[in-house]
Formats: sequence, C-alpha cells, structure tokens
Amino acid sequence: MQRIALIFGISGQDGAYLAHLLLSKGYQVHGVSRSVGTHRLDRLSRIGVSDRVKLHTGNLSEFRSVVELIGKIQPDEIYNLAGQSSVALSFELPVETFDSVAVGTINILEYLRLLKHPVRLFQAVSTECFGNADIPLDENSAFRPRSPYAVAKAASFWANSIYREAYGLHVCSGILSNHESPLRPSRFVTRKIVRTAVAIARGSEERLVLGNVGIERDWGWAPEYAEAMWRMLQHDKPDDYVIATGHTRKLSDLVGAVFARLGLDWRDHVDIDETLFRPSEMQRVELNPSRAHERLGWSAESKMEDVVAHLVDCALDGSLGPVPWSVAHLPDHAAAEPETPRYRSALQAAV
Repeated sequence: MQRIALIFGISGQDGAYLAHLLLSKGYQVHGVSRSVGTHRLDRLSRIGVSDRVKLHTGNLSEFRSVVELIGKIQPDEIYNLAGQSSVALSFELPVETFDSVAVGTINILEYLRLLKHPVRLFQAVSTECFGNADIPLDENSAFRPRSPYAVAKAASFWANSIYREAYGLHVCSGILSNHESPLRPSRFVTRKIVRTAVAIARGSEERLVLGNVGIERDWGWAPEYAEAMWRMLQHDKPDDYVIATGHTRKLSDLVGAVFARLGLDWRDHVDIDETLFRPSEMQRVELNPSRAHERLGWSAESKMEDVVAHLVDCALDGSLGPVPWSVAHLPDHAAAEPETPRYRSALQAAV
C-alpha cells in the first residue's frame, strides 16, 4: 500500500526538499500552509513538485485545524517543519514564535495521543537549543537556549520526549544544525552573504554589512538533512538525533570562502556593524552526530567548504545544486485523497 506523508511547513526550504525526496520514494505527499491561496509556494515550483503534492490550508496553532487535517489526510508519517524559523526575528516576535513552534507541536502530539493509529512523527528541533552549553554536544547535552526561537524549539523537544515516554508515541526529534541551500529564505545571513558577494564580483560597488562574524557554527547542505529526517522515521525505535556535519567553523571563515570562490578578498568588501549583534548570542557550537551515523547510516557528505561552493555556483548559474537521491523518475501523479477511512478517533467524531 502506498504510504502517505503529511508535511507541516511544506512551503519552506526543508519542506520542498523533503517533499521531493518522499515523492521519489513513491509516497503520496500532502502539505500544509497557513494559506495555500496566497502563501508563496515558489520553492515547490523551483524543485519541480508543485503539481505532485496535495496542498491544504491549515493553522498548526489551532487544535481544531490540526484535528481536521490529520483526520482528512490519514497519514502514516507526519513531518513537522512549521513555525517561525528566524533566530533574529524571534527577538521581535517572541510570542508568535513560541505559538507557531511549541503550541503547534503540542497540538499534533495531543491529537496523536487520542488517535488509535500508529502514526510516526518527525519534529524539527535546532542546535540553537544548546546555547552556550559545554562542548562537544550530543543528544544528552543540556539545553541552555539563548533566543526566543531556541526556547520554543526546546519546548517542542521536551513535549515530544514526554509524549513518547508517557504515551508510547513514535516521535523523533531531529536536532538540526544550520543547513543551507538556494531555497533558504533571503532573510538568512548565508543568502545575504552569497547574494552580495556575487553582485560585487559582477561589478557592484555595494558593501556587505554583517554583525558578529566571530560566531562558530556547523553548516551543512539542506538536501542531505531531508534524507536524515526520513531515515529517522524508518527506524523501528523512535529516538532523538543530532544532525550535523561534525565540523565547526567561524562565520568569518564562511564569508572568506564565499569571496574566495569568486576570486575576491572578503576584507576588502565587508563592514562590521555592532548594531546587528543579537541581544543574546550562542557563540560556539561543536556537535557530535555519531548516533545518526551508527543507527541510521547517515552522515553529512558536504562540509562548510562544499556548501559554500554549492551556494556560489547555484547563485551564478541559477541551479539548485546536488541532491543525494535520484531525481530522474518522480511518480507522475498528484496525491489523491484516501479512498476509505483508515482511522477515526473519538475526538475527531466530536469536532
């Protein structure tokens, strides 16, 4: 029987790559956006799957909406990638960030608790949750969040853990490091760096203005992370996994690599503006992704230098860069509605 997947947050970078991956594996794929009629879904179009997924309008922070969506679609697997995803913006929109990330997660969990059907759930968490904790960091490291975004993600992580242990739900949290691609929203710093550097290489006299370039992160390639998400839900025992390359570099290293790829010295074109420093910042992250390698057979192929090469080359030629799965023969059909109900809960009947 064809497996059915439901992706909350399908309009984002990870949602697009994940939809593409699942379709390549023969899934029937459904996706949720807050407003299908008006929300930009250009990432799905760019990756070539907009006509192969069934899109639904829904609001993850409203419990009734969650009940109706899951009850209608009847998925085997749910991937929750939704929520306000910018660390910087979370300082301006803390309540919206917490509501869209943490409350939305609990709404899914609470419905699955009441549902008598073995649905598997993947929850996207972030290595931002660790904050300035002792390093190296793995799945057992303490969370010390340094932003409203990290607080919300940490809350979703612990909610998943509680529902898995208390109610036996098949829930996996992916603690994801920074992962980039040409589908990354333009507000993110990596897109800003690449876009400005390419413009300068083409003759622009503009300057690249950045905040704290001394922060240290683990940068990976987004399509590879989509593969890790899927692998988590194929494992018989649900667990949490750090998904990262295991290589830490300074932001200044990434900036330098971008400009060097274009034959430029970044120090000639970059200004540091201290007003762009965040009120509270995670300074360094050093991650240990060995559990994912040992149990899932997953490890990152692209390190920071590879990611930079992909991003710059994609910016120059308009491509989307490499993906780690075959894309030659996607199933040539859109997702169909389930023909017969496969599960129904008392709560679903009540609402």
